[in-house]
Amino acid sequence: MGVKSPIAANPLRTKADLELAFSQLTKPLLPYYSAGGARLGLNGSGAGQSPDVAQMEGFSRIIWGLAPLAAGSGKVDEELLQLVLKGITNGTDPAHAEYWGKVADYDQRLVEMASLGLALAIAPQRLWEPLSDRAKQRFYDWLNQINSHKSHDCNWLFFHVLVNVGFHKLGLPYAKDQLDSNLNRLEDFYLEDGWFEDGVNGHSDYYVPLAFHYCGLIYAALMKEEDPERAARFEERGAVFARQFANWFSEDGRALPYGRSLTYRFAQGALWGAYAFAGVQPFEPGVIKGLYLRHLRWWLSQPIFSSDGVLTVGYSYPNLIMAENYNAPGSVYWAFKAFLPLALPDDHPLWQAEELPLPELPAISVQKAPHLVICRHGERDHIAAFNAGHRSTNEHTHTSAKYEKFVYSASFGFSVPRAEWGLSQGAYDSMLALSEGDNLYRVRRKNEETHIDGDVLTSVWKPWRDVTVKTYLLAGLPWHLRIHRIETARELDAAEGGFALPLDSLPQVSTQAGSVIGRTGFGSSGITGLQGFERAELVSVQSNTNLMHQRTSIPTLLTKLKPGKHVLVSAVYGEPGAEEEISPDQWRDRIGLSVEPDRIKAISPSGKEIIIDL
Repeated sequence: MGVKSPIAANPLRTKADLELAFSQLTKPLLPYYSAGGARLGLNGSGAGQSPDVAQMEGFSRIIWGLAPLAAGSGKVDEELLQLVLKGITNGTDPAHAEYWGKVADYDQRLVEMASLGLALAIAPQRLWEPLSDRAKQRFYDWLNQINSHKSHDCNWLFFHVLVNVGFHKLGLPYAKDQLDSNLNRLEDFYLEDGWFEDGVNGHSDYYVPLAFHYCGLIYAALMKEEDPERAARFEERGAVFARQFANWFSEDGRALPYGRSLTYRFAQGALWGAYAFAGVQPFEPGVIKGLYLRHLRWWLSQPIFSSDGVLTVGYSYPNLIMAENYNAPGSVYWAFKAFLPLALPDDHPLWQAEELPLPELPAISVQKAPHLVICRHGERDHIAAFNAGHRSTNEHTHTSAKYEKFVYSASFGFSVPRAEWGLSQGAYDSMLALSEGDNLYRVRRKNEETHIDGDVLTSVWKPWRDVTVKTYLLAGLPWHLRIHRIETARELDAAEGGFALPLDSLPQVSTQAGSVIGRTGFGSSGITGLQGFERAELVSVQSNTNLMHQRTSIPTLLTKLKPGKHVLVSAVYGEPGAEEEISPDQWRDRIGLSVEPDRIKAISPSGKEIIIDL
């Protein structure tokens, strides 16, 4: 289990608090720098990249916070600064044992060059000028490799942009044509309402705020005179996106866990600081400040550190099960992107403003570009994202769990499978899992069709070539409705999972025919079968499968399906802090369900009558 933050006593309310926080978070790292300073060798597991590259990655990710700090007040820990300058000198020297090496196409080091490009652009007085002329030339030569190697056709293109902006700001030769080409290519990924897709048919997840808009706003701030039209476009799209993105955050600062790369943690909210850096005001400064600081305070109160104060791989606790193949021990320090506002002067409106609560947000926010409908409810500001699913997929770790669950909750979190055998190992919260009776389950991975009409989300997916599932979600909180029309040529076992219930105490379990509700000190989670299910149970799933809670159980409906056509209907309930039990009869009364052979009528959680032609 992780331990509480080494900065637990830091109130995180002022610029001075944030400067101190950076020092408190980097001080434990100092013993892990290599003798030559060019590598940060943290303890932990391996990753897809070689150990040398992983340690270079750790070195570079600290720069995301160090460069803004050096550009602002300059209150930089001298020991850290000298280590970094030593590391740059040795890491870019082909004759040194810690040379960072020649890069290849699609190399992880192309990603890590971006923070160094930012350093050249905003903090040359501390991270460039102190170098010798020879070291400067080698530093430039090493970074310039990015101009002769291919990057993945996605958010990676922005890393090339930041390096060349750094060169340009120093008056060094830079690849202007390639820079323009990459910026134009990034335009092709724009969708609507401020959203991008991460490459052709890519997902719209946290890479939109922490890469596309974050880097776009940095470009706008630094290149406004040279490229005013593009800068204005980045600013305008960023402002539009903020009005959608704010719906992903609760009043206490937590954000929706959704998609990959969640181990970057408080990078989730780094964009709020980037708005201030770029002078873009989608909300008044006090609202931006509140979103930014509450998010940091929430994260830095979680047990996400090792005993010596180093950030761990995981989400709200150390957890390798949820990690990506590319998550090395130092990868997590992409979280330092959140320190960009340290570059701002003490009298900037962000630091002078009074912290304000969230802006007024709707109970339901339809966000068609990422295929989501965001709902919020109750005194605990429960937020859940209902997911229509995607037409394409990728091969990243736990793709189905991270992109294809029916609902993602900022309170209940979501789960990833620990192994492939059975419901306990699979941890199928907010999913319909299907098996041929062999205890090996398939879930939604990609969709033949996907559609959103207000608070009704529809998808068609095929777990086997001769099995078709049409799923309807009637979004809402604290309960929602799920309808599946299944055509199958094979016998199947079906399991429908609700929200994963945190086991912070022994659960009180209420089971009726076709219904199960569990209640702990955290809140309540339950599921009721309204059509087609045979029984319900609270499935005890394996530990560390949920990203936010180490031990959980999942309310689950179960049935067997013969070859043919079937309609399964369930009502799913989840409420953090719920003190009173909600009975299945109350759900049935509210839903007003009517099932005909080819039509279903129901009352949605928002109170609208819904007619679904099957």
